[in-house]
Amino acid sequence: MNSTAFFEVTNLRKYYTAAGGIFSHRKRTIRAVDNVTFTVNRGETLGLVGESGCGKSTIAKLLVCLTRPDSGQIAMEGKNIFAFDRKQMLRFRRRVQIVFQDPLSSLNPRMTIERIISEPLSIHNIVPKNAVRDRVAELLSIVGLQPEAARRYPHEFSSGQRQRICIARALSLNPECIIADEPVSALDVSIQAQTLNLLAELQERFHLTYVFISHDLNIIRHLCDRVAVMYAGKIVEVAPREDLYRQPLHPYTEALLSAVPIPDPLIKPQRIILNGEVPDASETGAGCVFAKRCPIVHRELCEQYQPPLTEKRSGHWAACFIKT
Repeated sequence: MNSTAFFEVTNLRKYYTAAGGIFSHRKRTIRAVDNVTFTVNRGETLGLVGESGCGKSTIAKLLVCLTRPDSGQIAMEGKNIFAFDRKQMLRFRRRVQIVFQDPLSSLNPRMTIERIISEPLSIHNIVPKNAVRDRVAELLSIVGLQPEAARRYPHEFSSGQRQRICIARALSLNPECIIADEPVSALDVSIQAQTLNLLAELQERFHLTYVFISHDLNIIRHLCDRVAVMYAGKIVEVAPREDLYRQPLHPYTEALLSAVPIPDPLIKPQRIILNGEVPDASETGAGCVFAKRCPIVHRELCEQYQPPLTEKRSGHWAACFIKT
């Protein structure tokens, strides 16, 4: 067991079954998460980045036990979280919370903000009943909202304010880790910056561990300590932030970084244009999942064998036969 690790994810798989389509009765197996291994260290922010549909949100749900894997495990302090009994799961819920992408759909429109934030306190019975209102007011103040907001309903707030309410609810149980699944993608750019600064302040204040999921590489660079890059259900590269942005070791990561806008009209970016589309998650193949789009593919090697995620440099892992 790694003493610095909060989560140790090992060979995690999550497959779904889908209908074949209008003209086919054959069912398809969707490989949402396919043999994924990584570690989340205490006190760090691990960024999980990739295109839509690559499996990021499925990993978020697995990390908080909202769904169960087909195989593999997630260990916390050496214990598989999917083997927890009811008492252990209640304790786990207090330690790990999640903030979803769409704040409006994750808040009950029929409940006041006070009820929304106080519900976890009542379920876990960690605050006396006569202190619940004061705790709600404190949490609202922590995220930059007035205590009077407790009497209102979700639809009365802007999207940025609603996301602050979601963060307050996540903080209500004094968690050690927060899974943030695209928490700013639905917000305006100026509100994104405010929310990111709030998350950074809260991490320092409460010594939180974050798993931050996003498709925006600029946001990932601003907030994260390490970055894991996903493609078609697999993690293809993991590295410290500056190492990954300075010298990526996977061709897919290189292509992603080349698409990041540069705020200087005098610099012409060297875009890497990938041929083809992201492979269907139901497709099977013995080789690398990126082989059909890779600009440096070695046909005999990459299309026949699946590259393992190996440590190319200290702390820098990549799943590529060609890049070293």
